[in-house]
Amino acid sequence: MLLYGAAEFGVSLSESHIDRLLRLMLELRKWNRKFNLTAIKREREIIVKHFLDSLTMVTLLPDCARVLDLGSGGGFPAIPLALIRPDLDVLSVDAAEKKIFFQRHAARLLGLQKFTTLHARGELLAKSHAGGFDVIVSRAFSSLPRFITLAQPLMAPGGTIIAMKGKWGDADATDAAPFLAEQELGVRQVVRLRLPVSGDERTLVVIASR
Repeated sequence: MLLYGAAEFGVSLSESHIDRLLRLMLELRKWNRKFNLTAIKREREIIVKHFLDSLTMVTLLPDCARVLDLGSGGGFPAIPLALIRPDLDVLSVDAAEKKIFFQRHAARLLGLQKFTTLHARGELLAKSHAGGFDVIVSRAFSSLPRFITLAQPLMAPGGTIIAMKGKWGDADATDAAPFLAEQELGVRQVVRLRLPVSGDERTLVVIASR
């Protein structure tokens, strides 16, 4: 499922990738029994709704980009991106300490070399990381303007913001257009797709400076 599902998004997985993702799934399920890291608990759902969902954006990321996952939860999409794209320099941020503890454990287990974590609230990042990232991603925010408000100060010149949205992501982007214009931002690309097996609709909204 992993191999063919990833291929639908133009991502080629090696045996090592698959082995490490399956190790990640086992650890996530084990930790989840104690710490309630995610509401997604069944193996197939983890593969589809965490792993494959994370991989939808792999081909949108520039080589050697500095990537911030803002509000990463149990580490998605940050951990799969760092695993599949070792050229990326990935910082994963979440306000829940138990989730950051899990991510650090997973990073050691999987041997992720350019993956770091930070236990912090997104509102405070601009003080220490202003302009520090080529790509800022998140699937944690229901409000696109709120995500943009937090992400824009952290975006490097020429950088992009990618909002992982559900079925109505294009409508969210349209509704947010006046706000984006006020911030001198615009929608560069809207990618619509379906997750394998579940058929759930996803939308990636790519935002950049005008």
